[in-house]
Amino acid sequence: MPEPVKKTISAFTKKPKTQEAEEGSSVIFEAETEKSNAKVKWQCNTKDLVGSSKYEISANGSKHSLTIKALTPEDANTYAVIAGSSKVKFELKVLSKKDVECIRLNDIPSILLLCNTGLCTVDGQPPDTRQDLTGLFTEKPQSAEVTVGGNITFVAKVNAESLLKKPTIKWFKGKWMDLASKSGKHLQLKEFYDRTTKVYTFEMHIMEAKANFAGAYRCEVLSRDKFDSCNFQLTVHEAFTAEGFDIRAAFRRTSTEGKEDSGELDFSTLLKKRSMSAEPDVDVWDILSHAPASEYEKIAFQHGITDLRGMLKRLKKMKKEEKKSAAFLKKLDPAYQVTKGHKIKFAVEVANPDVDVKWMKNGQEIQPTGRYIFESVGNMRYLTINHCSLADDAAYCCVLGEEKCTTELFVKEPPVVIVKNLDDQMVMKGERVEFQCEVSEEGANVKWEKDGVELTRDESFKYRFKKDGCKHILIINEAAKEDCGHYKVKTNGGESVAELMVQEKELEVYQSIADLTVKAKDQAVFKCEVSDENVRGTWYKNGVEVKPDARINITHIGRIHKLTIDNVKPDDEADYTFEPDGYAFNLSAKLNFMEVKIDFVPRQDPPKIHLDCKGHTAESTIVVVAGNKLRLDVPITGDPAPTVIWTKGGKVNAYVDYHLFHYKDTLRVITEGDGRVQVETTKGHCIFTLEGAERQDEGIYSVVVRNPAGEDTADINVKVVDVPDPPQAPRILSVGEDSCVVQWDPPLFDGGQPITGYVLERKKKKSYRWMRLNFDPYTETTYEAKRMIEGVEYEMRVYAVNGIGMSRHSPASQPFVPVAPTSEPIGLCVDDISDTSITLKWKAPERIGSADLEGYGVEYCKEGSDEWIPAIQGLTERTSLTIRELTTGEKLQFRVRAFNMAGPSAPACLAQPVTIREIMQRPKICLPRNLRQTLIKKVGDTVNLVIPFQGKPRPKVTWSKDGQLLNSALVSVRNSDTDTILFIRKSERKHSGQYDLHVQIENVEDKAKVTLQIVDVPGAPEVLKVLDVWGFNVALDWKPPRDDGNCEIAGYRIQKADKKTMEWFTVFDQYRRTNCVVSDLIMGNEYLFRVFAINLVGHSPEACNTKDSIYIQKTGMDWKPATYKELDFSQAPKFTHPLVNRSVIAGYNATLSCSVSGVPKPRVTWYKNKMDITHEAKYRMLSKHGVLTLEIRKPCPFDGGVYMCKAVNDSGEDVVECKLEVRRKYTDEKPLTYCTLSQLLCCCCFLRG
Repeated sequence: MPEPVKKTISAFTKKPKTQEAEEGSSVIFEAETEKSNAKVKWQCNTKDLVGSSKYEISANGSKHSLTIKALTPEDANTYAVIAGSSKVKFELKVLSKKDVECIRLNDIPSILLLCNTGLCTVDGQPPDTRQDLTGLFTEKPQSAEVTVGGNITFVAKVNAESLLKKPTIKWFKGKWMDLASKSGKHLQLKEFYDRTTKVYTFEMHIMEAKANFAGAYRCEVLSRDKFDSCNFQLTVHEAFTAEGFDIRAAFRRTSTEGKEDSGELDFSTLLKKRSMSAEPDVDVWDILSHAPASEYEKIAFQHGITDLRGMLKRLKKMKKEEKKSAAFLKKLDPAYQVTKGHKIKFAVEVANPDVDVKWMKNGQEIQPTGRYIFESVGNMRYLTINHCSLADDAAYCCVLGEEKCTTELFVKEPPVVIVKNLDDQMVMKGERVEFQCEVSEEGANVKWEKDGVELTRDESFKYRFKKDGCKHILIINEAAKEDCGHYKVKTNGGESVAELMVQEKELEVYQSIADLTVKAKDQAVFKCEVSDENVRGTWYKNGVEVKPDARINITHIGRIHKLTIDNVKPDDEADYTFEPDGYAFNLSAKLNFMEVKIDFVPRQDPPKIHLDCKGHTAESTIVVVAGNKLRLDVPITGDPAPTVIWTKGGKVNAYVDYHLFHYKDTLRVITEGDGRVQVETTKGHCIFTLEGAERQDEGIYSVVVRNPAGEDTADINVKVVDVPDPPQAPRILSVGEDSCVVQWDPPLFDGGQPITGYVLERKKKKSYRWMRLNFDPYTETTYEAKRMIEGVEYEMRVYAVNGIGMSRHSPASQPFVPVAPTSEPIGLCVDDISDTSITLKWKAPERIGSADLEGYGVEYCKEGSDEWIPAIQGLTERTSLTIRELTTGEKLQFRVRAFNMAGPSAPACLAQPVTIREIMQRPKICLPRNLRQTLIKKVGDTVNLVIPFQGKPRPKVTWSKDGQLLNSALVSVRNSDTDTILFIRKSERKHSGQYDLHVQIENVEDKAKVTLQIVDVPGAPEVLKVLDVWGFNVALDWKPPRDDGNCEIAGYRIQKADKKTMEWFTVFDQYRRTNCVVSDLIMGNEYLFRVFAINLVGHSPEACNTKDSIYIQKTGMDWKPATYKELDFSQAPKFTHPLVNRSVIAGYNATLSCSVSGVPKPRVTWYKNKMDITHEAKYRMLSKHGVLTLEIRKPCPFDGGVYMCKAVNDSGEDVVECKLEVRRKYTDEKPLTYCTLSQLLCCCCFLRG
């Protein structure tokens, strides 16, 4: 596709076109201007035209016309119309009446071809142009035609349902011109994707077509390992109108009776009348070699070439001799290619070393800069371009005077590779996601895909694409569940895949509401804090929604929700609940109303500890989380105020002030001296506080209160709970195509609380980001992780979870790669079987996957049993195996499985059990075809005879020669189960003879014989005698050699030598007889003669010479030629074999043959319907030894008729004729329609309009 040329704005909206018209008629040229009432001027050969009787010029608004009347041959000129600065040229061609009355021969076949091919039907039905679709295309681009300046669109469709990735399409013109780089004003490439039908539509739009756009185009589509292509043609026509032609006048009948249907069809008026003057011979190949490709078909038809494909092959082989330049000794190559960023060096060699050259780029002179360097070394001129960019992709020219040489530079962009891959991400719903990668080149274009579908900016701006130097970022705002999937970034040099997982947000409670006990008219405040400040909620009182009023106030500030009740009343005592909107849980607390009562307490009151439960029961156990504060608030009474003692691990029998501390093995008195411990006694309460509880703080705490009136004791069981220890490193049990099964052991310490589940994470080996696989604790210790990428290395780790929280992560597992088991082996069959063994063979699986194949496992089991027994220990890497030591007569079933890293594949089994028993096969020798006749070898050659045979069990092989067993010292024999080899390293004459081969099994045998003939050069002939000498002739005679070399003597070589020079010259070679006459000897010279014998190997090493020399006497002689009576052999032509009526199928070459005899050789003329067809390009006439053949190339129904062959010589003439019927081809889709001549006339009239 040529580069689009900048086009100036034309003042014409409609331009006049070149026309052809008949002599004497009128022609009208019309033009339409953009502006109405514009001034328009008409010219003929640059001379202005004015209105006259010859030229009529009219103007109506923006429409203008020129009418030329009474056309003459002188009116055939170049015309022009001018409006403002716009000028349009056109031509007028005037045809003589003789040329208009006849139509070129190719016009009628083209009309008839419409009916033959179904493009025009009698019943008006449109032709069936469907074509069988194969490969990836569901619709292929079709060949089309367009006029100059018109637009056309080619469409290709590809179904992507079975494709793993988006197909790539390329459009080419010719063999190699990629049209993707030629997009512009005249060419646009578009593509669309229908998500419902999953069909890609690719379109190529050509606008304002030019004549050089015509030619062959190709469309290629590629998707991974699938490929398809389609060729189509574009024909560009110039505007052409033909006037004054009536096709009905072209048909007439030969009858003179006046009836419409009488007589035979005569198409002679359709033939162009040829002048009888001899035309000079024209070299059509010279014309074709200098013509553009678009003119090939026209030139071929004019010169009778119908094999266009053969013509193109011959043109391709023809070497065009370039015209030698006087200025340039070596020119630039037609094209160069360089990678972007590299440098390129152009070199030319000039004839004159002192001249300067100019370098041009796209027609503009190049000035020397840092990137463009000019060099002149002797006759060489160099242009170096450093750091080539895409702007350097252009046409370059070296100018020297009036001569120049051009080339084209193609700058190839290096592939953009991904330096930093994408990382897997896991986010909560509504969060922002950023996928980031880094490529090797700034400003490179990348493509983002989600699950194989390309991502684009939509109206909601869900996806945003950002470039920052080499970094490319995909931003997803407010991720949703449907955004989960695999995201891929693609460049022209690689791709990277990452997975996005979106989880629902879990609302965390930072502070729950607590039970309240308030007095009358006090204020009650319920407060809670959650993790999401945007979450709203509802307060309930005993299940009824609480409405704010003068006493009740509900507030929501950030993450804190409050319910405030002023002037608490007894009616306010109830259960209060807070429910977050959108979450299935609630927070509850109770409001207790406390009435103030005044009781009389006597002065002497023994101490008492007021606890709801005491002792070591589960109900009295207080659980505290490790790291939290332990606060024991014990209500006590007593008057006077009692003394409080706290102990751990036992009881104290003595009074101990709490300001002291004392340690024993089984008793620990807790005091404030521990640092973490704080004891506080207030009126009515004794408070024990322990900061940062640890595991060793777990145990039984005792509190003792004493006063003079008595004492009281209570035990409090404190249990410290913690998160569990991390589990052990997980183990990978098995892997699949995109999954794995992982197992781990529970932690050694559960933290004092039962393990509620486990949380798993995985990451790619080369990444630092761990991705959580489950948010809800998983209760089992075996988990199947899915949605992995096959062939990528991963690691796993586990967290343990109890009621307190989540442990630290376990050590990472060993790296593993998800791979799928291979598909089952194919083609399992029995190759051989005997009484105790069987040989199986199979083929490799169709799908192996990303992991290497480790081998095959072969097993067998007895019929009726389910126990499979391994045939061998371990695996075999071969695709065949012989299993030995089997029991004769057992029925066994066999299976083969392929193993890789993922484990065994599905088994491939035999269709039915096999009985272990050798199958008897009769012996049979398969003698090669070349050994069925005598095998001839030369002495010293190597003989290696390989003869295959059949038979089971292994037959006994015996060789013999001439009835005797072979001598192993002379001949080597090697036998195998299937063939036998007879080997002679260096053959001799004694090895000749008949070799017999016997193959025997028990009493059944087969025989074959091989005849071997070892040949050598013959010996010399014997007894060479001179029988007679007369004039310049010598008669010689000799006897055959005694040794013929073990083969027939093919002839003799007779040589002569002048005794003066003793240079030998061959007189006869391959002479069959044993006597000859040597003539043309020179009188007065003395000659010697010798004879060599010749056979299949060559001539004898020695010759038989004459004993004495022969002298040719100088004698005079007169020769009188004999007189003979001339015989008259003339004979009138006579056809010895007539023509035969034939019926052929349209589109296939047909031949008509006959034979003729006659003396002298008759002149042959072929006729069709009594019309001479000798000079028609469609027919080829052949004549060989009296056999005459007429070849009709790809006949159509129009070629049917009566063919006649006429032979003429001086003695007379003879005629023979036959009928040829041409039948249409039939297809499965729609039969061709036959039409009569009247129907054809109607069709042609309809086309004529």
